[in-house]
Amino acid sequence: MSELPLLPDDAVLERPVRAPWSAKGRVAVCDIGSNSVRLVIYEALSRTAASLHNEKTICSIGRDLVSTGQLNREGCELALESLRRFRVRVENPNMGVVAREAVATAAARDAKNGADFVRDAEAAWGAPVRVLSGQEEARLAGAGVLASIPDADGIAADLGGGSLDISELRGGKTGEGITLPVGPLRLLDLSKGDMDKARAYVDAELAKVSQLRAMEHRTLYAVGGIWRSFARVDMLREQYKLHMLQHYAIPCDRALALCSVLAKQGRKSLELMADVSKRRIELLPYGAAVLQRLLAAVKFKEIVISANGLREGLLFEKMPEAERAKDPLIDFASHENARLARSPAHAMEMFHWMSPLFEGENAEMRRLRQAACLFADIGWRRHPDQRALGTYDEVLNFAFMGADHRARKFIATAVYYRYASEEEVPEEIDIPGLLDKQDSRRAFRIGLAARLAFDLSASATGELVQYRLRTTPSKVMLEVPKRRGMVADETVSKRLFSLGVALDRKAEILLR
Repeated sequence: MSELPLLPDDAVLERPVRAPWSAKGRVAVCDIGSNSVRLVIYEALSRTAASLHNEKTICSIGRDLVSTGQLNREGCELALESLRRFRVRVENPNMGVVAREAVATAAARDAKNGADFVRDAEAAWGAPVRVLSGQEEARLAGAGVLASIPDADGIAADLGGGSLDISELRGGKTGEGITLPVGPLRLLDLSKGDMDKARAYVDAELAKVSQLRAMEHRTLYAVGGIWRSFARVDMLREQYKLHMLQHYAIPCDRALALCSVLAKQGRKSLELMADVSKRRIELLPYGAAVLQRLLAAVKFKEIVISANGLREGLLFEKMPEAERAKDPLIDFASHENARLARSPAHAMEMFHWMSPLFEGENAEMRRLRQAACLFADIGWRRHPDQRALGTYDEVLNFAFMGADHRARKFIATAVYYRYASEEEVPEEIDIPGLLDKQDSRRAFRIGLAARLAFDLSASATGELVQYRLRTTPSKVMLEVPKRRGMVADETVSKRLFSLGVALDRKAEILLR
């Protein structure tokens, strides 16, 4: 079989570079961690590339590493079997993978037989495996967070099976990486089930990192499968309706309380938690212990879960600078608009057309309104009875980045009102607490303005410029050319009236 090109990285790989990654074609990333081995195939080297295939195996190659100094034999066999399977996936010509990369982390780096395992892994994978330093792990995890949360400010903390990798995030850049040997697999081996001993070990390691104090009152961006499992438990306890881990925020006091609860639970009790992978159950208390000691050491503002991490960071760092600079929310919305809308150019025409209604909006509100306009026509093929609710649910759960849960709810609500007019979001699908009254009113106004725009234009491009929308302190006015007066029918009048009520103004149609 022909070999696929690898990432150009001579200094680290110390091998001849065969070809650079390309933005055209699918790319595969394999992450050989201390606890799991995962393959993700992305549709392209682009800002909003979706994962076409995502497969993992919990191998625990780092189990017993502290006591033996060796990688776990059974875990290694399972990992190699997985890598052979992954190779079949990526070398299938019908999969269309044009480049691939494999990286190994703490266990392969620290074990006495790590080099032997990496050599076997390369044979199984059919290409080089790059062993990352702890600093590289931390930096790439931070880059993964920035790929999904460009304005992240605080620290990215990636908890793998063997290590906790930390990097500062500020101004769209990652700082110098720090790695600590406090991964759950390592703690399990070291403590022999004694949680007090595990916590004391974590405290001792954290005390060595003087830089942590400078992180106080900023955000902790939690990366890694164990902390995602922790977040799932919190969602279950809080009965949180939006089951999306990306950008899920947990107050520090609530996280500390949950850490205490998990530390006291036996395996059987933990197995009753339906949202936690059975293979992660025994490590969850140790992941909670690391979080507990980290929160005790540093007074963070809040914890935010990042579904992105090392793999996405690797992908992000290899993108062209112009691609990295794109807003992930707007880029995603633009792609979906181009794919699903009747007249894709209509979205930005509508965005500019309604702008006089929103004078004084800040940059973030303008951005969310733009996203709502780009999503406003994606539900046109749905049955009329399901357009409002179906499109609301679709937008709420889209796999876009660059938006927290409040922003998701805001955009989805605006799109809901674009179809549902004066009706309120039904209580059974609403998510209380995300939007305040001002947010809800603004989303309602955007939705009504979009509804009016579609009635005027029938979604055709070049139509809205014929009708000027403007406001005074007491009125919202729609200027209609006399030759188009018949367009301002009863439906348009009704839509304008509703928009006027939402804006606390009288509505008026002016024939010019």
